Amino acid sequence: MQSKMTSLHVSDQEAQHSCFQKWMELQQQDLLELIHGLHNSSSPSSSSTSSTNDFKLKQLIQKSIEHFQDYIDKRKNFARSDVTAYLAPVWCTSLESSMLWISGCRPSSFIRLIYAISGKELESHLSNCLRGNMSWSLTSGNLELSTVQMNLVDELQRKTIRQENQLSNKLASLQEELADHPFAIIANEVENHGEISREAEKALDKHAKCLMNVVEEADKSRMETLKELVMNILSPLQAVEFLVASKKLHLCINAWGKTRDHQHGRNGETAERNTCSTLS
Repeated sequence: MQSKMTSLHVSDQEAQHSCFQKWMELQQQDLLELIHGLHNSSSPSSSSTSSTNDFKLKQLIQKSIEHFQDYIDKRKNFARSDVTAYLAPVWCTSLESSMLWISGCRPSSFIRLIYAISGKELESHLSNCLRGNMSWSLTSGNLELSTVQMNLVDELQRKTIRQENQLSNKLASLQEELADHPFAIIANEVENHGEISREAEKALDKHAKCLMNVVEEADKSRMETLKELVMNILSPLQAVEFLVASKKLHLCINAWGKTRDHQHGRNGETAERNTCSTLS
C-alpha cells in the first residue's frame, strides 16, 4: 500500500515537472516566432502593408496569450490536489524560487519591464542627440511610449500594486494561521510529530483550499495585467517587442539559475529531485 502511494506521488511530481518543462520549451518556440515576426515587419524588402503587418503581429500576440492561459489552466488542475508544491516548486532553480511571488512572477514586473525597456531606448536616443546626431526621429523607438500610453501604464501599475498588496496580505494571514488554533492545539496534542490525525488532515485541507484561492487570484491578476498591456495599451509592434524581452528574461533567469546551482554544488540535489519529477 505504501509503495502504491509513493508511486502515485512520484507520478504526480513527474506530471507537474513535465508541465513546467513543456512551458519552458514553448517559451523558446514563441520567442523565435516573435523575433521572426519582428524581423519580417521591419524588413525593407517586405511588401506587406502596415495593416497586414499589424494583423500578423496581433496573431503572434494572441498565440502567446493563449499559451500562457493554457499553462495556467493546466497548472491549476495539478495545484488543486497539491497547491503547496507550486508555492515551493522543486522543478525551479534556487534563483527562480527566490523570485517567486505566490507561485509566479509579480504582475507589476510586466510593467517594470516596460519602463526598463522604454527607458533604455530613451537613454540611447538622448545620447545620440547629445552627440549631435539630430537625424534621429523621436518616433523611432518601438517602446517609446506616448504621453497617453504612459498615463495608462501608470494607472495600470497603481491598480496592479493594490491587488498585489491585497494578495500578499491574504497569504501572510494564512501563514500566520499556522501558529493559531486549530493547528497549534492539534500539534500540541500529538505524541508522534510525524503523525497526521484526521483532525489535522481536515485543517490542512481547509488551509490548502484557501491557499489555492490566493494562487488563482494571483494568476488572474498576472493574466489581466499582461492582456491589458499587450492588447489595450501597447501597439502591436510594441507588444511583440515587450513579449520578446519578457521571454528572453524568463529564459535567461532559468539558465542563470542552473549555472549558479552548479557553481554552488547544488546539481546533485537538482538531479535527485528530478529523478522523482523528471525544465528546460
